[in-house]
Amino acid sequence: MNPQPNSSANTPAADTGSGGSPVLAWLFVGLPLAWGVSQTFIKALALFK
Repeated sequence: MNPQPNSSANTPAADTGSGGSPVLAWLFVGLPLAWGVSQTFIKALALFK
């Protein structure tokens, strides 16, 4: 008795756009985050001078 393979497991995900949307979302979050971390680091260095 061989079970039938699940045909939906082999189908690729539906294309929901051009693919630039996740990149823009990461930039939208990542750039301010990187700026905030760098500013925190700079201000923390001033404490040790």
